[in-house]
Amino acid sequence: MSTVFHDVSLFLLYAVLAVFAQNAIFTRSLGVSRMIALVEEPSLNSVLFGGLLVAVQLLAAPFGWAYATYLAPLIQASTPIRAAVRPLAYILCSFLAMGIVWLVLEHGIHSPRCSELKMLLPLATLNCCVLGTLLISGSQHYTLAQSLGFGLGSAVGYLFAVLLVTEAQRRLRTDAIPPMFRGLPITLIYTGILALAIYSVTGHMLNV
Repeated sequence: MSTVFHDVSLFLLYAVLAVFAQNAIFTRSLGVSRMIALVEEPSLNSVLFGGLLVAVQLLAAPFGWAYATYLAPLIQASTPIRAAVRPLAYILCSFLAMGIVWLVLEHGIHSPRCSELKMLLPLATLNCCVLGTLLISGSQHYTLAQSLGFGLGSAVGYLFAVLLVTEAQRRLRTDAIPPMFRGLPITLIYTGILALAIYSVTGHMLNV
């Protein structure tokens, strides 16, 4: 029972860590440009996208952990092939997670939103948040519980960043901003200031 509580506590700790201290956007700079593109896409449902991102992250985490724990050590660290195989392996992990979610949407869920979810699924899979989270988890040699928690927190943190920037863009539509700074420039300035504020509190905790 103590082992279960230990793993659950690690899961929650690393989930909170990824949401705030190691937010994919504000402290890791993973996919900033893609995130802004998502914010500016009016047809994108952020809640549905976030749900898919959480599902893909949670499903990809065990695959990434298994690769880093069992397969990566079989390749000598000094050989160039290890560096080349690692990103391909994590992309494969993402595709495996995407395939599972696709099968669930195709055969397990009967909803009029399934077609919309299928359209958003590639966006929720092929992004720097998913691949960067797998890379960080593997590089830091996280346990399975830590990898799952960090994956969940990264997905929630990414959605948190999207919602923050969406609200910022709504509030920044004002004549008080000079014309040359309106739109993307002021959004990047806002994101940079927010990232510096979070960075000043948490610091750079992880190294890849």
